[in-house]
Amino acid sequence: MDPLHLRSAGVSVLLAFDSGEAEVVHWGADLGEDLPELGLLRNPVPHSALDVPVVAGLLPQASSGWLGRPALRGHRPAPTAADDGDPGSAFSPALRVAAAEAIRGGRGARIVHADAKAGLEVTSELVLGEGGLLEITHELANTGAGPYCLDELAAVVPVPGEASELLDLTGRWCRENHPQRHHIGQGTWVRSGRHGRTGHDSSLLVAAGTAGFSNRSGRVWAIHFGWSGNHEQYLDSLADGRRSLGAAELLGSGEIVLAAGEKYATPTLYAAYSDRGLDGVTERFYRWFRARPQHVTSEGRAGYRPRPIVLNTWEAVYFDHRLEPLLELAESAAELGVERFVLDDGWFRGRRSDGAGLGDWYVDETVWPEGLKPLIDAVTSHGMEFGLWVEPEMVNLDSDVARAHPEWIVRPSAPSPKDGGRLPLEWRHQHVLDLVNPDAWQYIYDRLDTLLRENDIAYLKWDQNRDLAEHGHAGRPSVHEQTLAAYRLFDALRAAHLTVEIESCSSGGARVDLGILQRTDRVWASDCNDALERQTIQRWTEAVLPPELVGAHVGPTHSHTTGRVHDISFRAITALFGHFGIEWDIRKASQAERETLRRAIALYKGHRQLLHSGTRVNADIVEPNLALHGVVSDDGGEALFAAVSLGTLAAETPGRLGLPGLNPERTYRVDVVLPTPDDGDWNDTFIQTSPPVWLSSGATASGRFLAEVGIPLPILRPEHAILLRTRAIN
Repeated sequence: MDPLHLRSAGVSVLLAFDSGEAEVVHWGADLGEDLPELGLLRNPVPHSALDVPVVAGLLPQASSGWLGRPALRGHRPAPTAADDGDPGSAFSPALRVAAAEAIRGGRGARIVHADAKAGLEVTSELVLGEGGLLEITHELANTGAGPYCLDELAAVVPVPGEASELLDLTGRWCRENHPQRHHIGQGTWVRSGRHGRTGHDSSLLVAAGTAGFSNRSGRVWAIHFGWSGNHEQYLDSLADGRRSLGAAELLGSGEIVLAAGEKYATPTLYAAYSDRGLDGVTERFYRWFRARPQHVTSEGRAGYRPRPIVLNTWEAVYFDHRLEPLLELAESAAELGVERFVLDDGWFRGRRSDGAGLGDWYVDETVWPEGLKPLIDAVTSHGMEFGLWVEPEMVNLDSDVARAHPEWIVRPSAPSPKDGGRLPLEWRHQHVLDLVNPDAWQYIYDRLDTLLRENDIAYLKWDQNRDLAEHGHAGRPSVHEQTLAAYRLFDALRAAHLTVEIESCSSGGARVDLGILQRTDRVWASDCNDALERQTIQRWTEAVLPPELVGAHVGPTHSHTTGRVHDISFRAITALFGHFGIEWDIRKASQAERETLRRAIALYKGHRQLLHSGTRVNADIVEPNLALHGVVSDDGGEALFAAVSLGTLAAETPGRLGLPGLNPERTYRVDVVLPTPDDGDWNDTFIQTSPPVWLSSGATASGRFLAEVGIPLPILRPEHAILLRTRAIN
């Protein structure tokens, strides 16, 4: 069987079949058209080893000598005709290629591996997108006569031995997506997520790279797993020197049992190669997102508009829902230029705190005797859209629906006729509604559908505020089915309400992945609006997600999650590099704060097309408390950069800082546009006797000079920033 060579955007994926399996013999830089005979790649046979070369296939397996983590694990619980009476014959399948073909105009491959004796068949699809992002999925079919218990089916990609460092992300509530690095040694490194959702500590990106790889340099091989339930990501490094990155759904005991003829499909593994450091990985993900017809900035989608400025009411009023203050807040927001007003938690029956009401998705008549219409009418009369917070997958025991249908609440065992069965521990006073139960699913769909049909709602902030601990249905683990049921709920509502946008919020960033983003329009990266924390959270969230999908709000001066106090310019500059919004009682803002906020809103409106279509860049800076990031337009004609002081610096002055990503042959004008001398905090931003000469008058230089020599930064106070606008003048 001839090799298959997928090529796109400087990337090659080369598949060979001479071993009887599909082998990814290369994933990395483009190899061109002139390829040698691939037999030269066959490995030698060492002493004290198997007598034939070990094959590391697309589906690594012990039957080919692979001694690392196998791609497929499972067994048959009883003898069947397919295994000739041997109940263990399927525990170690010998899957061999039965068919292989090119698809997607030569940029993809479909490969079928089969083991007739084990009664198993795996169909794999690899697609290399126009931007060079690789997608891998597998589908397992039970072709035998009896049931097959699936433990794991992983998607795996090889990485070369030169990849000596591993970077992944971790975190917690209000501190999501923080990087950590490891030296790659021998053994298997595993990150497990058992939250029933993606998880605050889930790694949005796992990247293996050459020594010292950075934002702008080094070769990097990175993966993302597009699944919103339990999962594992891993790197396998064997004694023979071979390494691979993999990911799989983490299944509970007995969670997937395939009857004869049934199939299981894996979530998608997304894999990005870059020879330009982490920014090159980011560019591949951005190109993939923005090529989707349903993407929020795609002008062909229903209800398209530039990403509107949001005001969310949570940190302004919390549960204090009274019409008059909310009308004042809406009027104040409209006067500043806000375009979407979102009413957060507290609008439905019995919801005066987080201890009651979840599941009763009816407008509270005691708070809203005329329904939401008076507020919605006021919001829309100001030219703003109206949005609403919901948490459809959760339930409080103190709710009408829980009292009427205790059997709809997720339990680790089958419901008991006496008391319904043991409940998992509570989390934020709430439990999980069993969407695998068709009656519960239909109830939630009907309530949300009715809300959207009866009210002029353009946007849902869809929250999910707890882990799915001890998650079961009918006495068996069911995170897999719950995740798929949630996906079906999103999909059904989207199909019925084409112009309604949905945000994925999960107590902040606990459900951020490409599975949920196939059916939502943005994520809430964190419940933390502290601008200093947000600098790191947004930088690493946006390593994969483009800024138009990442909610970023100007929070209150005093952060309620950290206790820090930050000036308005620092908060506004931080929020500009995302889907910009406000979560603050702006009625209490000073006049100087309102003027700076008004200026930031004007900057966002004037530059959101750039921010939401350009190339993200992150400078490589040795000083850990100094950062520079920005967005450069595709034609190199303009850019916005933020220079950020994250803390005190080791040196007296920050020195000259290069501006990456500009066209070296063009000449640019660089100006500080926030804060400005007109802002109340201009003098408080710096600690210097005299500023750099260019700070007030601007700087003019070539893109090459600005990148290689740079310009001297002013001495910023810790936890302050300046926004630079760079425009080509030739």
